[in-house]
Amino acid sequence: MREADLYPALKAYLQAQGYEVKAEVGACDILARRGDEPPVVVEMKRSFSLQLVLQGIARQGLVETVYLAVPAPGPRGWSLRYRDILALCRRLGLGLLAVDPVKGGVDAHLDPGPYTPRRNATKAARLLREFERRVGDPNTAGTTGVPRMTAYRQDALRCAADLAAQGPSRPAEVARRTGVARAATLMRADHYGWFDRPARGTYALSPKGQAALAAHAGALPGLAAA
Repeated sequence: MREADLYPALKAYLQAQGYEVKAEVGACDILARRGDEPPVVVEMKRSFSLQLVLQGIARQGLVETVYLAVPAPGPRGWSLRYRDILALCRRLGLGLLAVDPVKGGVDAHLDPGPYTPRRNATKAARLLREFERRVGDPNTAGTTGVPRMTAYRQDALRCAADLAAQGPSRPAEVARRTGVARAATLMRADHYGWFDRPARGTYALSPKGQAALAAHAGALPGLAAA
């Protein structure tokens, strides 16, 4: 498919809405006018790409209403990035058109418009809590396939280190010695398999917990000595 194959369907689509359409006007792939209304620009590409987005942004410096046009998806549908593509276009104020050059159809998946992102206060607060609770900077940005050291994991390591040093204990004792207020909930949930319950209301370190202490000896101050 050539990029030019998209043009007939796009032209017919705009003309059906009362626009006068002309191609290759200045730097614009398509420029359309309807009476005294502000002009509409459409930028075409054979697939959605950064280059297409950059072209659309550049055209926004000329006109307010800019669409990006790409071929309609095949039988398998849109890629897994479809929702991300829509979110990107919405945030940039760009429209998105899907063109079927064979059938001559055009679907408007998104119209251009101003966008004000809605802040997710709950998620933002969760991020800040994690930042404040996490000790040091134990992770390396950009790594994949390795467990992340979170504040929760650090608290679990504190509890594990305390049990290694003090032996089987009640949750209240672990919480008092470590300062981990959620020690009882954390050890009861036992997401990592680090804790055993030798008796009702008493927790001890499991073999997996002992291995975790050795693996994360430098993750917290004083952990290696526990």
